[in-house]
Amino acid sequence: MENFEVLDVSGDIGIRAYGKTITEAFVSASTGLYSLTTNLSAIEAKKSIDISVESDTLEGLLVSWLNELIFHLDAYGFIGKKILINEFSPIAGQQDSLRAYRLKAIIYGEEFDPARHEGKLLIKAATYHRLKIEKKDALWGIDVIFDI
Repeated sequence: MENFEVLDVSGDIGIRAYGKTITEAFVSASTGLYSLTTNLSAIEAKKSIDISVESDTLEGLLVSWLNELIFHLDAYGFIGKKILINEFSPIAGQQDSLRAYRLKAIIYGEEFDPARHEGKLLIKAATYHRLKIEKKDALWGIDVIFDI
């Protein structure tokens, strides 16, 4: 069962992702993003890349994270199959006040090959438009809209 669903948005497209933890919800949003670009069953975990992002807010962290994945897809043709977030933490600032969030992950996948991979949407960017991250009961939910 997929932990995301596609949101139909006029002129753009979005994802509603879920997880038992905020980390799982971020992974679900990432998988949802990749699924908009190709059929993930054809992607193989042949190589890996390391990604690290920081932001002052959780929402900013999500947008930075997804935009970093989009950058690697656009610039290098790299599309992920498996996402392993190995650090997701607040960063303490002066006098132990929260200064920012940090996410570090390893993405396993391969370069997009038009001969083997179905091309779907060309995603330009994750946006702050209607962005929502919330915890309801025991489930985290993320709504994010992408420019296409």
